[in-house]
Amino acid sequence: MALDGAFLYAVKSELMPLIGGRVEKIHQPSREEVIISIRTRGGSKKLYISANAGSARVHITENSVDNPQTPPMFCMLLRKRLGSGKLIDIRQDGLERILFLDFECVNELGDIVTITLACEIMGRCSNLIIISSEGKVIDSIKRVDEDMSRERLVLPGMKYTLPPRDDRLNFLIAEPEDIVSRLQGTEPKELSKALIRIFEGISPILAREWAFFAGRGVHIESDTISGDQLDRLLFAVKRTRQQLESSECCFSAVSDKEGQLKDFSFIRLSQFGTLMYTKELGSASELLDYFYSERDRAARTKQRANDLFKLLMNLTDRTSRRIAAQRDELAACADKEHAKLCGDLISANMYRIQKGDSVAVVENFYDEACPQVTISLDVRKTPAQNAQHYYSEYKKSVTAEEKLTEQIQKGEEELQYLESVFDALTRASSENDIIQLRLELKEQGYVRYAGGKAKPPKALPPMEYKSSDGYSILVGRNNKQNDQLSLKFAEKTDIWLHTQLITGSHVLILTNGETPPEKTIEEAAVIAAVNSRGRDSGLVPVDHCLARYVKKPTGAKPGKVIFTNYKTIFVKPDTELEQKLRV
Repeated sequence: MALDGAFLYAVKSELMPLIGGRVEKIHQPSREEVIISIRTRGGSKKLYISANAGSARVHITENSVDNPQTPPMFCMLLRKRLGSGKLIDIRQDGLERILFLDFECVNELGDIVTITLACEIMGRCSNLIIISSEGKVIDSIKRVDEDMSRERLVLPGMKYTLPPRDDRLNFLIAEPEDIVSRLQGTEPKELSKALIRIFEGISPILAREWAFFAGRGVHIESDTISGDQLDRLLFAVKRTRQQLESSECCFSAVSDKEGQLKDFSFIRLSQFGTLMYTKELGSASELLDYFYSERDRAARTKQRANDLFKLLMNLTDRTSRRIAAQRDELAACADKEHAKLCGDLISANMYRIQKGDSVAVVENFYDEACPQVTISLDVRKTPAQNAQHYYSEYKKSVTAEEKLTEQIQKGEEELQYLESVFDALTRASSENDIIQLRLELKEQGYVRYAGGKAKPPKALPPMEYKSSDGYSILVGRNNKQNDQLSLKFAEKTDIWLHTQLITGSHVLILTNGETPPEKTIEEAAVIAAVNSRGRDSGLVPVDHCLARYVKKPTGAKPGKVIFTNYKTIFVKPDTELEQKLRV
């Protein structure tokens, strides 16, 4: 995990100013997380501690979290033991992923005792343990019995013991000779994996960064490392040590091209090259707050959008099948002229046909060669009734062709609308975006909005960008906002852009009556391509015209417009440029 012992060392350095502060409030928002407010001379700080397997961490937080009306038993125990206690020390054993918080408290008898909180940040084994001054476990946020672990029990009344620990080097105090000796003594394997085996408290991302620097991007095996590569490795380790000890770390989070957060570190990362984006933050606590809150928000947003994804997929599939069936019916109407021909030929040869005939062999006088045509007849009907039957079939086919053509056109427009909503949903970045899409689908009659009587939140403003030439560029978040942006907000001289024949957001360049440079139009086209269904394509055609030429057809669904006097530009979707220009 990225929150390794070395990163925890940086967190510990940030927490040191809390020493001397007193416990003000204790809350437990969920089963595996605790927030302790500590009042210091510099103000009150919230210490966040999580024992969740996927997001275990400890740091100062600025986020506000809703608390349950009735505090859990563990929270009540913490309040009893630590209430008004004074934080007197923060300890870390080497680079182990455990922080010990020592509090000076008053017990039931009025005696001053030391209560220790052990914050164990160890993945699925993470825990928060209350330890008495005698070194015994008072309680823990997750109790560990014999069924859960045979090596280490964590139960009230038992003596607290440290987790099992391997014999590894602490790179903060290890000598270069020890590092070389350990490295030469390991089994041949990839250098980054060998580094994890010999050093304690380093994560795979830190080990890979050291190996990347040592090999200058070339893969290295631990048994084939050369003298120059070994020197660079030792230099990388020494530089990381200096950064930690001097608190001059570069706290950075990396995300992929789609904006999904992947990892973080306390040093500047070079191993990903241009494959990842890097965001630097001011402190370890700020980085952890940002990384986990964004990751949790993205996961929560995706979870809450699942029902809409399923609905849109079902609607799209149903609409596609209906259109396919209507096209088959329309193809059957292509034989309507033959029915009219049969009716005409029967009417013209009425004198030659008798009731009870099963077929009529007549000449097709519409053809210059007058070929003979065999027409099937209903023996129960007179010649006039048979002619009327064919005329009725012709009229039915003509009417069906008109209706089916209209229905297919409406179905294709509906399919295009559903695809545009689906595309907007895939790019939704907040719960507000999902709520607005749900409201839009409700207005169109596709879904019931289970929002209760509460007033829905106000829609977020359009996404804003700033071109290299200083022009503002606005992008709609959904179809309703696309209509507002293109038809109500836009001035006649503004430039409107949209991907050609591809669902996506409407883009508007605010020109203020000026003619923007070609570079601004190209950048706006890139933004339009990224905010469309063609964002993963090689080249995307983007149409652009003056906003005065954009109109909305009568009765069209949200987001549907027509435009004239346009030009087309082909651009490559560049998410890096899009992120750079975003305000």
